[in-house]
Amino acid sequence: MRVEKSIKNTTISVIFHIIGLIINFIVRNFFIKYLGSEYLGLNGLLTNILQVLSLAELGVGEAINYSLYKPLAKEDKEKCKSLMLLYKKLYTSIGIFITIAGLLFMPFLHLLIKDMGNLENVYLIYVLFVFNTSISYFYSYRWNLMVADQKKYIVNIYRYMIYSLFKVFQILYLILRKDLVGYMVIQVCSTFVENFILSEITKRKYIFLNNKEVKELDNREKKDITTNIKAMMMHKIGNTLINSTDNILISKIIGLVEVGIYSNYYMVINSLNLIFGQGYIALTSSIGNLYAEENEEKEYSIFKKINFLTFWIYSFSSITLICVINTFIEWWASKEYIFPMSIVCILILNFYINGMRKSIIMFREAAGLFYKDRWKSIIEALVNLFISIILGIKFGTIGVFIGTTISAVTVSLWLEPLILYKYSFKKSLSNYFKTYLKYFSFTVIVALCVSKICNYIKFNLAVNLIIKLLICTIVVNLFIIVCFRKTEEYKYVKEKILKNIIKRVGK
Repeated sequence: MRVEKSIKNTTISVIFHIIGLIINFIVRNFFIKYLGSEYLGLNGLLTNILQVLSLAELGVGEAINYSLYKPLAKEDKEKCKSLMLLYKKLYTSIGIFITIAGLLFMPFLHLLIKDMGNLENVYLIYVLFVFNTSISYFYSYRWNLMVADQKKYIVNIYRYMIYSLFKVFQILYLILRKDLVGYMVIQVCSTFVENFILSEITKRKYIFLNNKEVKELDNREKKDITTNIKAMMMHKIGNTLINSTDNILISKIIGLVEVGIYSNYYMVINSLNLIFGQGYIALTSSIGNLYAEENEEKEYSIFKKINFLTFWIYSFSSITLICVINTFIEWWASKEYIFPMSIVCILILNFYINGMRKSIIMFREAAGLFYKDRWKSIIEALVNLFISIILGIKFGTIGVFIGTTISAVTVSLWLEPLILYKYSFKKSLSNYFKTYLKYFSFTVIVALCVSKICNYIKFNLAVNLIIKLLICTIVVNLFIIVCFRKTEEYKYVKEKILKNIIKRVGK
């Protein structure tokens, strides 16, 4: 049942995220055509600023979702009600804080932009970004219950129906008015409608939430949740500083046009991360249920299999991105939006390193080990910021991205698995690193082989893109199957996951 729920959540999440990805690329195409690279850069910069302001969330969602796994598994409705009341209070406070903090930051916005150029209504656009970010906190606490209850697929079905409809409105508005203000007004409306409808669906699905008689959590339970929130706060601050400051640094050191170029690469890479992330979010709920019911050996066995699946996904994706991303961006946007391959390789390396952390992070969250490595993200963020500024000033855009690579390798790459292996699996870390090195070496060798083959493809852009995608899909997956077909992990992924996904899609 747990595997079936995971597959159902993952399959539906991925399908809808692919649809969303296609729609997003279409919208971005109109955005570039009608608003240009400066507004594209502004959009990327403001998105990152609001991600930094969202530090106010401080991991509350992850900590409370973890607390919900056990009462949901045991159908303890009273405990769920008590947790959801706390969730509501915290998220409402966060929404208010982000609104106020965002508005107070507005007079300092110009300090992060090297050259305003011909940009208009920058401050009004920023206010709309603030409201778009804060709205969700007044509603999302409720529908996150469905996520914790392994019903993420319901959330995705409604979210993407609403998302698609409002994206059509945004495209029409760009064609008719060529204006970012109205575009953002439509975005704010989309966020409100999406959250309101999902909130109402949750109230109807979980009738017990409508009962106003709710017991407060006892002091011990509050203390446990507070401890987890404090730990997640550290992770949230660190991760936000790592993932949301590149655009800000590039804007300040180099300029908005370079931010606009990077934002296209970020959109492609982040879209893949979002698609894969949906699967991991769905799996995290199931792994949380696993921790509530199973023993350490079972947990470790499942981890090895999920880690292999993670390698398969991110090895294939990284190699494919190396071979096709510049061809795709030249075909989709134009040649002026292309980075040199040196920068592309660093971006893809960061994508692979962060992707390979997914299984570790997922099991850490499901096991509730937030507190054990609470300082890790802060240390990584400080290393990242320090090195990125120094290398950014000296080498430009590539220096900023190399700073991210160095911080990940020197901190997260060894510390995150150490915590999981020591406190959850209670096993030696040597096997993990042997496996990691084997997976990484495989990825590098196959990437060199496949990219060499793809370099011989010399047709027009569209044909090049299709042929390169086909080569990567066939050759990379064939290499993985041939090299790993005899392993227990491959057999599990093939029999328990891939076959079930194919059956479900076939229905």
